Amino acid sequence: MIRRKILSSENRRSGIGGHSVLKFAPAIFCACMLALAVVSCSNAPSAPDAALSSLSAGRLMDNIKALSSDQFEGRGPGSNGENLTIKYMEDQFRADGLEPGNPDGTFLQNVPLVSITPQPGVKISLTGHGQTLSPTFPKDFVAWTKRVVDKSSIDADMIFVGYGVQAPEFNWDDFKGVDVKGKVIVVLINDPPVPDPNDLTKLDPKTFGGNAMTYYGRWTYKYEKAAEMGAAGCFIIHDTAGAGYPWEVVQNGRSGEQFTLNTPDKAMNRAAIEGWFTGDTATKLFKMGGQDLAALRKAAVSRDFHPVALNVHAKLDLTNTLRTLDSHNVVAKITGSDPTLKDEYVIYSAHWDHFGIGPAVNGDKIYHGAKDNAAGSSALLEIARAYKQLKTPPKRTMVFLSVTAEEQGLLGSQYYGEHPLYPLAKTAANINMDGMDVLGRTKDIVMIGRGASTLDQIVDDLAKNQGRTVKPDPEPEKGLYYRSDHFNFAKHGVPAFDPDEGVDYVGKPDGWGLQMRDKYTSEDYHKPSDVIKPYWDLSGAVEDCQLFFLVGYQVANAAQTPQWNPGTEFKAIRDASLKDSQK
Repeated sequence: MIRRKILSSENRRSGIGGHSVLKFAPAIFCACMLALAVVSCSNAPSAPDAALSSLSAGRLMDNIKALSSDQFEGRGPGSNGENLTIKYMEDQFRADGLEPGNPDGTFLQNVPLVSITPQPGVKISLTGHGQTLSPTFPKDFVAWTKRVVDKSSIDADMIFVGYGVQAPEFNWDDFKGVDVKGKVIVVLINDPPVPDPNDLTKLDPKTFGGNAMTYYGRWTYKYEKAAEMGAAGCFIIHDTAGAGYPWEVVQNGRSGEQFTLNTPDKAMNRAAIEGWFTGDTATKLFKMGGQDLAALRKAAVSRDFHPVALNVHAKLDLTNTLRTLDSHNVVAKITGSDPTLKDEYVIYSAHWDHFGIGPAVNGDKIYHGAKDNAAGSSALLEIARAYKQLKTPPKRTMVFLSVTAEEQGLLGSQYYGEHPLYPLAKTAANINMDGMDVLGRTKDIVMIGRGASTLDQIVDDLAKNQGRTVKPDPEPEKGLYYRSDHFNFAKHGVPAFDPDEGVDYVGKPDGWGLQMRDKYTSEDYHKPSDVIKPYWDLSGAVEDCQLFFLVGYQVANAAQTPQWNPGTEFKAIRDASLKDSQK
C-alpha cells in the first residue's frame, strides 16, 4: 500500500514544508478578508484561513516524488503505472476524508479506451516525376491511425491545402471547392499568419486572433477537417515555432502506442492515416513534385490561395496491434453545505497520465512527467486536502477530478464531458492545473484565455490581494487554451480557469522566467528528462495553490456563477444548456 510520507515536525509547524507561513501572511490575510465578504451569515461556510495556511510545499514535493518515480513507470494509461497512480490518488483522497466522487459510491469513473500500436518498420513510399522518396520512420515522419482496425492504409495522390482551414467568419477557405475525397492532404501547422494591413510588421488582430493561435491552428482541427472533407490521409508539416515544441515531442509521442476512446463506430469517421512530416522531409517532397515549399508557405497566407496538386503518390500500410481496456478518471468530492446550492458544482481538474515507457533518450525509457503533470496532480490533492480543513464546507459541492489520457488528446476529460457524473449545466466553473510553478515565487500569474469570462475579475481581485498582477498568455501563438483538459469543459459551456505560472520571478532578472520556459520546452517537455531538478523551489506553487483555492472558494459561495463574456465562442453553448436545464 502506498502511503503519504510523514512531514517532519518542523514542516508540520510551518505548514508549507519548511517555507514559513509568515512569508505569505499578508497575502493570506488580505485574501481571507476578501473571501469572508461572501460568507457573512452565521451559518456560513468556514473562513478559508486554516485551509490556506495548511497548504504545504513538503506534501506537494512528496506527491511529485512518488508519482514521477521509476516505480510509477511514467503513468501510462492501461499499464501497471496506471494501477499504481489511480490507487495513489484514491488513497490520498480517502486518507484526507473526501467522499467518493462517483455517484455509484466509488472514486473511479471507467474510461473505455482502445490501444493502437503499429507494428515496427512503418514505411511510406512517395513517388512522382520518376522519383521515389522513402523517409525514415520516426526520424523523418510519423504516421498512425485512430481507426480501431487491424490494418489501415493509403494509396492516393497528395494535395497541398495550405493551412487546411475553413473559417467563414474570416472569409477563409483553403479548399476552394476542390474535392479532396480519397486524397492525402498536406497542411501547415498553426493559423495563417495574416499581416496587419496597417502595420505589416505585425499580425492582423482581426484575423485568426493575431498573435494568438485559434482552434483552427491546432493539429486536432487539421485532422478533424481532413476527416470531414473525406480525405484518406492528412500529414502536417512540422516546424518548432508553429507547433510550439520541437520534432522530438512529435517523434517520441506519436511513434508507438496511442489511444482513442472506444466508441461504437470504432472511429471509422477519422481519416485512414494521420501523421506529421519534418520540415526537411516536406521540402524534399515538394521539390520532387516540382513545387517550392517556401514559396507555397507565403502563398498560403492569402485568402486567394488555392490547393496545389503535388503530383506525388503516397502509399503506406499499417498493421496494428489492438488492445481494449478500461482506464480511469479518479473522482472525489466534498458535498456543499447549502441545501439548494449543494446540487451545483465547482470542479478542480488535473491529468494524472504521462507517456509511460517509450523510446529511450540518453538511456532512459521512463517518461517521468514530473512537471507534466505529477505537479498538477499533487496540487489537486493538496487543494482537496485544504478544503477538508474547513469545519463547514463551501455552499456548492467541490469535485476533484484526476483525468486519464490527456496526453493522448484530452481523452479522459472528453469522456467526462460526454458522460458527466454531475450536470454540466449545474457546474459553475472548472479550475484546471496542468503543470505548476516549480521555480519560486512570482510577482504575477498567467491566465490562459484571459478575457473570455467573468472569472477574470475574480482572479484579478484575489491576485491583487496577494500583491500580484494577472497577465495574459505570454505565448499565445502556442494555442495553450486548446491543449489541456479545461477545453473539454469550455466546449460544453462551463466557464474554465486555466492558470499558468507567472513569468516575473521574485529576485530574478527580467526575462528569466521566459528563458526557463523555453529551456523546459526544448530540453524536458514530453521527454524522460522531465524529472525533479535540484533547483526546484515550490514556494511559488504554494502561493499559486492558495490563489486557485480562493478562486474555487469564491465561486462556490457566490450568489451568481461565472459567465462567458459576450462574443466568446462558448457563450451560446452555455446559454443553451442553462435554458435546457430549466425545462
